[in-house]
Amino acid sequence: MGRPLQMVIGVIAGLLLAGCADDWGVDQHGQKVPAEQLDGQWLVINYWAEWCGPCRTEIPQLNRLEAELGGNGARVIGVNFDGLQGDKLAQVADAFEIRFTVLAQDPAARLQLPRNDVLPVTYIIDADGRLRERLVGEQTAAGLQARLAHWRAQE
Repeated sequence: MGRPLQMVIGVIAGLLLAGCADDWGVDQHGQKVPAEQLDGQWLVINYWAEWCGPCRTEIPQLNRLEAELGGNGARVIGVNFDGLQGDKLAQVADAFEIRFTVLAQDPAARLQLPRNDVLPVTYIIDADGRLRERLVGEQTAAGLQARLAHWRAQE
């Protein structure tokens, strides 16, 4: 194999590996969440916990919002505040009847989200990955739709 071909193969391999690093980890079912599934989307990222009463009542609203959005340029993403992983995350997400993607890996560092000490908290992230708003306390599907519409109109 010639040197130029080795260099091309090396560059391609590097690009493929770099693409893998951009993935969002796995969801509550252990399925990989590829970058192309979330990058370029508006994200409503909700932090919740098993012990948080308002989180429990908010989840049906987040399920409704995810259904209403229908993948139309925006997604609801959950993150377990306690960092549950694997089977435990799957069990709790199923028990709460969560129908949106729950990331096993906290995206806070990736998105430069501020430290979160209260629950529930919801972040609205624009299609370029910029934080637009931090909403503390229980949210409704209608309220989140209104906030998304407000920010999208600013584009």
